[in-house]
Amino acid sequence: MNIARRSLLALTVGALAAPRLFAQTTAPRLRAIALDGLVVFDTRRVQTVAEERLPGRGAALVTAWRSRQFEYQWLRTTGEQYADFLSVTDDSLEFAARSLGLELSAETRAALLDVYVTLDAWPDARPALGALRESGLQLALLSNMTAKMLNDGIARAELGGLFDQVLSTDTVRAFKPAPRAYALGPSVLGLPAESILFVASAGWDAAGARWFGYPTYWVNRSAAPAEHLGAHADGVGPDLDSLVRYVRDHATIGSARSTPAGLAVAASLLDPIQDRERSLMF
Repeated sequence: MNIARRSLLALTVGALAAPRLFAQTTAPRLRAIALDGLVVFDTRRVQTVAEERLPGRGAALVTAWRSRQFEYQWLRTTGEQYADFLSVTDDSLEFAARSLGLELSAETRAALLDVYVTLDAWPDARPALGALRESGLQLALLSNMTAKMLNDGIARAELGGLFDQVLSTDTVRAFKPAPRAYALGPSVLGLPAESILFVASAGWDAAGARWFGYPTYWVNRSAAPAEHLGAHADGVGPDLDSLVRYVRDHATIGSARSTPAGLAVAASLLDPIQDRERSLMF
């Protein structure tokens, strides 16, 4: 091979390799945000009800209940013995009470479970979701809760019109972090996972979403430590206001819908290679 041909080959290989290498280290445009249900809906009231009904024992019951609630979700998914979110929540309450030697009256049991079917929205939910909506992004809920729980919560909190999709993992009979649960986002929104920012309410969910391939943001309201699972959220903050700032400061937003000036974001009209080069890193 002569020098001229070798030079031409080197230039060609370099030109083809450069965009591929850059694509591995550059965040693509965001076109949607998928939020876990508990990013939007507040379960703190269960602690109040538990302590009112079981003075001095309420906090211990809630701690044991929440731990077993998630464990039952994962065990049922792994064992392919699916039961929906409310059923798992009921079963885990029964176990938690027995593990602590507590006898729950029918009224106490009903009052505790009722919290989950009458969830309030976090105070920052409406303004933050409105700002994100104005950015031009699609918004979705992607939650282990049932569709009825999510839709009833939206109606009760007057959040109607803010979400393009309400996705319950109940439809695939699996709880997060199962891949088929996370796959609802790309499947229904019609977008690649890397174009959807997943917003988690728990560290394990942030890790699971990263395993699946989502860029992630963790709304860590309780200042919990990060899970040691080899995957970390791209951003972390204490509330939904911090999420809005993160999207404004870090994201290049694609044209999921027309983009008004709700958040100061760039909309590039360059060709795909130039567009990648102008994207901002997460």
